[in-house]
Amino acid sequence: MFLKVEEISVGWRIRAIRGATTVTENSIDAIRDAVHELLNELESRNQLDMEEIVSVTFSVTKDLDAIFPAAIARERPHWSQVPLLDVQQMHVKGSLPRCIRFLIHFNTPNPNVEIHHPYLRHAKNLRPDWTFAEAALISK
Repeated sequence: MFLKVEEISVGWRIRAIRGATTVTENSIDAIRDAVHELLNELESRNQLDMEEIVSVTFSVTKDLDAIFPAAIARERPHWSQVPLLDVQQMHVKGSLPRCIRFLIHFNTPNPNVEIHHPYLRHAKNLRPDWTFAEAALISK
């Protein structure tokens, strides 16, 4: 028996959250502070069930090599079982220095779930469209 694809409806969907921040220096403490601040913002502003996360990719600019952001994330409650990956961001001359980014893919039973993409510190300039949209929502 063959089923048509349109007959199978589970209601779940994969969504993604982007975010970024910057650090003041290439040190373990500075990177740890920035990653925790970024993940605190992520967790406080999104209805994210850690068991629904498919994977998280952290990227860092070439001037950050003191510690892996994923190692810092694994220190947090409920993050030890999340698949995490660190990569080096492609270098583009004149791009934002000392920047940490993430891309999180997660499953959700609510495909219309509201998503907050946290861009902090100097990284706010990377996605001003999302920063201004957030400011408009907060001011309402």
